Amino acid sequence: RRIFLLIIAAMVLASHDGVDARQQRELSRERAVLQTDFGDIHLAFYPTIAPRTVELILALFELGCYNANHFFRVDKGFVAQIADVQNGRQAPMDELQQKWASKTVPLEVHEDVKHDRVGILSLARHDDPNSGGSSFSILLGPAPHLNMQYTIFGQVTKGIETLESLQQVETVTEGIFVMPKTRIHIHSTYVLYSDSSQRCSESVDLVETRLNSTLWSLERLRETSLPGH
Repeated sequence: RRIFLLIIAAMVLASHDGVDARQQRELSRERAVLQTDFGDIHLAFYPTIAPRTVELILALFELGCYNANHFFRVDKGFVAQIADVQNGRQAPMDELQQKWASKTVPLEVHEDVKHDRVGILSLARHDDPNSGGSSFSILLGPAPHLNMQYTIFGQVTKGIETLESLQQVETVTEGIFVMPKTRIHIHSTYVLYSDSSQRCSESVDLVETRLNSTLWSLERLRETSLPGH
């Protein structure tokens, strides 16, 4: 009888742990969308797993900082990495965008949250573990050697076929990086709110405003860099 009760207790604890694990990876209501040369990629975040990182990345998306940026790295079966917004954009940033773009966040890791599948979002950093910024990678395959070294903060919810298309581009190796031969543009981005059509409409309005601003900035940049064209 005692052994039976111990088994039942173990089953209850295992079930409880499973619920906790699922809750821990609960997706944010926000969905950030990247509009690329190869199609759209929808991203959701893990606010309970990496709250500081999610706060930063989501703010950068909401401010339109990833507009006119690009994927500077595409390593087939490993990662597609987005450039940091301070150096990757083809358009200047306003004061508020610059303020958020210069922020860094500490490493946020958990032993049971792993780089185990395609679509995981992993924050890039320098040698300092607490130097995460605006650059991040989307996994193109499992990468267990990154576990406990880089912050996992979300996942792709739609657009896996776009990731597959990215892996077909021609690349060149420069040092440790495998890079596309031609620029893979992130033309624009926007944020949707999964639980509110009103917030969704507000987000689209914000996107249109940011996109118009970006187009104006690109036009000014073109006039300055390519006079007469």
